[in-house]
Amino acid sequence: MIPASTLAIIAAGGVVGGGVMLLVLAITGTEPRTAKVRSGAPGGLLRARRRLVIAAVVFVVTLVVTQWPVAAVGAAVFALAAPALLGGAKAEREQTARLEGLAAWTESLRDTIAGAVGLEQAIPATVYAASPAIQPQLRLMVDRLRVRVPLPVALRGLADDLDDPSADLVVAALILNAKLRGPGLRQVLTSLSEAARAELEMRQRVTAGRSSTRRSAQIVTVFSLAAMALLTLANPQYVEPYDSLQGQLVLILIAVLFAAGFWWMKRLSGVDMPARFLVQEEER
Repeated sequence: MIPASTLAIIAAGGVVGGGVMLLVLAITGTEPRTAKVRSGAPGGLLRARRRLVIAAVVFVVTLVVTQWPVAAVGAAVFALAAPALLGGAKAEREQTARLEGLAAWTESLRDTIAGAVGLEQAIPATVYAASPAIQPQLRLMVDRLRVRVPLPVALRGLADDLDDPSADLVVAALILNAKLRGPGLRQVLTSLSEAARAELEMRQRVTAGRSSTRRSAQIVTVFSLAAMALLTLANPQYVEPYDSLQGQLVLILIAVLFAAGFWWMKRLSGVDMPARFLVQEEER
């Protein structure tokens, strides 16, 4: 029969796991997205499954080495949240490249329309010279146009694929022109391209200033976890009090404090992007 103290420790591990999971949900967000799912979702599903496998391995290894359910649950949850806590630079580089490509494509589209070419003919003509950061999304929009999808619908699909507030401004102007067929599109595209260039310069300055903060947060996080792991392995007698029920309860408090500190450092090294306005309701 399992001792009552062991059951209490397992229950404590479940409690701390639930608390840290709520922290992960607070970091990643729980609000439902109204935009359609972007292309490349299978790759995201594969990465999520890989994270789950890694988290399961980390849970088993930590439980075998330390015999602490609280530590095992905390290590598994940290393995799931590590890309969100320690990453972010790659996503920022992709957003910057996408914005730069959008500004260049807007200028190319403006110059093509200047040759008395309609919007339906100008868009396919500018796809092949577009930046690789946005070319897949533009090719997908051209494919929609080839199968007789209306231009406003195809443009909305482009906005969902790009998933960027700055892209919504350009796409909204193109949708209005596709519906109203009024003059002045060249002037509007010129203003939008200048605004995109200005935003690109601002993002680059902000990214350069925030890189040191992100690096400091990563160093503090890795050093703290490495120090705890080495202390546990090198001096088991020092951490022996955590084997008891009271020790596991204290470990819950320690895990919550560390998780709050990691979350705060992530907030300091991150930036809140403005919400998109050109979104569609999910099809039921």
